Amino acid sequence: MEINDYFVIAMFLSFIGLLFTGFPVAWVLGGVAVIFTFIAMIADTWFNTMIGLDYLTLGMSVNRIYKYMDNWVLVALPMFIFMGLMLDRSGIAEKMMKSMQELFGKVHGGLAITVTLIGIILAASTGIIGASVVLLGLLSLPAMNRQGYSKTLALGTVASSGTLGILIPPSIMLVIMADQLGLSVGDLFMGAVLPGTILGALYISFILIFCWIKPEAAPVDPDRRPVEWRMVLDVLRTIMPPAILIVAVLGSIFAGITTPTEASGVGALGATILAAVNRKLNFKVIVEVMKSCFNTTAYIFAIFLGATTFALVLRMLGGDEFIERALTGIPFGPYGVMAVILGVVFMLGFFLDWIEITLIVLPLIAPVVSSLGFEVNGYGVISNPELLWFVILIAVTLQTSFLTPPVGFALFYLKGVCPPGVQLVDIYKGVVPFIILQLTGLVLIAIWPQLVVWLPAVVYGN
Repeated sequence: MEINDYFVIAMFLSFIGLLFTGFPVAWVLGGVAVIFTFIAMIADTWFNTMIGLDYLTLGMSVNRIYKYMDNWVLVALPMFIFMGLMLDRSGIAEKMMKSMQELFGKVHGGLAITVTLIGIILAASTGIIGASVVLLGLLSLPAMNRQGYSKTLALGTVASSGTLGILIPPSIMLVIMADQLGLSVGDLFMGAVLPGTILGALYISFILIFCWIKPEAAPVDPDRRPVEWRMVLDVLRTIMPPAILIVAVLGSIFAGITTPTEASGVGALGATILAAVNRKLNFKVIVEVMKSCFNTTAYIFAIFLGATTFALVLRMLGGDEFIERALTGIPFGPYGVMAVILGVVFMLGFFLDWIEITLIVLPLIAPVVSSLGFEVNGYGVISNPELLWFVILIAVTLQTSFLTPPVGFALFYLKGVCPPGVQLVDIYKGVVPFIILQLTGLVLIAIWPQLVVWLPAVVYGN
């Protein structure tokens, strides 16, 4: 290996090591890049190492940072974040929980199915994992506890259903992925619809089968009345407002009426209107939502700044060539290399947030996938279908990492709202079957890329 390769390895190890010091990730990313640039400058000056980094390298990052700040696509981020936070305050989830709980009250596991369905709806309307997990936990865990549900089933259902928001559009992760790789946000949104739906269907199928085999794990509430048409109408009434909002946002994008940025504005306005209709909108709520939106957006963009500098220094050191050589040298064939890449991303998800992985790792490994020779049918209307398929595989892998012990973010979100007596080990046990289900969904998508490319192909074909 050359000296630049050692610098690349040292940068990654330093970054991962410094994460455990408690410093903010954005500072760690930018600081590691600056420190290694100065080390390289000293080595070139005193030891004639010819590494090739100097103060001009850091100057180049200024132009890149300006491009981020001037990026029209990224305007969608704060809008979608605002939309999710406002919907969280609108009271819609509480109404859906009450009406759907009555509808499925006479089914073993009916409450767990209700949580999953609401998780899917929240995913398609909020896209914020923390908000979804906390809200589902607060609404459903006390009811499941009173009804005598198995502790592990209840905890696993809430944690897994809440993570669907990172995959099902409008996902802010997909917006950033599209920007990083020059893909269409609409393509990624459409490509994620079927995989997200499949994961939700796998969850519900597992709950039904598990509760059929072991009905004592999810007892039926004896006070529930038989299903009546009034219950069905109540469910339809509560689902219609978020459904209309989802259609207005995603439908306008898929139909080509609006850009994702414009649709995000429609979503933010629609969520505010729903909160007002439900009489949950007041000055205090507006201030709290805007403050939370500002904090989340600032956190993401701070990581953008640090990751931009880190990635630039890494590229100047030849990091992309080093990673490409390492991956293409694996003697397992294209699918073996893909499995290694997904495995590495899965492991990184134990320590890094999806934002760092998306901004640093994804641009480095995407060219490798393009060179592996995969042939995905784009039906003549999708450009670079292999990359679209690959990005959705990465997105599903990152969603799985939210549930994996010991540091899955969804597990800690859930622990913060659990009733007394619930231990972290109970949550770990509860999510194991759902991790297996998500890995099953990942394998299905890897075997049949059409699950990703079919919907955008149909839309463009029409």
